[in-house]
Amino acid sequence: MTCDLAETYGIYNYRQLPAHRVAVFAYGLRDDSRIKMAMADTTLPLNTLLQAGILDRLSILIWQKTEDAQTGKNRPTSIVDLLIGNAQESETENVSFASGKEFEETRNRILKGMEDDGD
Repeated sequence: MTCDLAETYGIYNYRQLPAHRVAVFAYGLRDDSRIKMAMADTTLPLNTLLQAGILDRLSILIWQKTEDAQTGKNRPTSIVDLLIGNAQESETENVSFASGKEFEETRNRILKGMEDDGD
């Protein structure tokens, strides 16, 4: 709070002021001030998130017009998710089997490979 009040109002020792006056000054701070962002439990200003969201939507619109979009490949990474830490892990490869026998053979190969690594 000290930094925000000093930066905005030039108040370097707010403890010398009455509490109600400090409250008025604190209320008047901009929304991307350190103290208001801490109170909102956010690390990024709303403006930054909005701009990243616009970029994400534009990237998706452009990607949808490509051949990759038809097969679901190379989807653009969400900048918003990267900024707020919600980036998902890359999807694992899906494996399917035509029969139970094929599954058993693949399973045995994998298990045999694990046994060989343990020796």
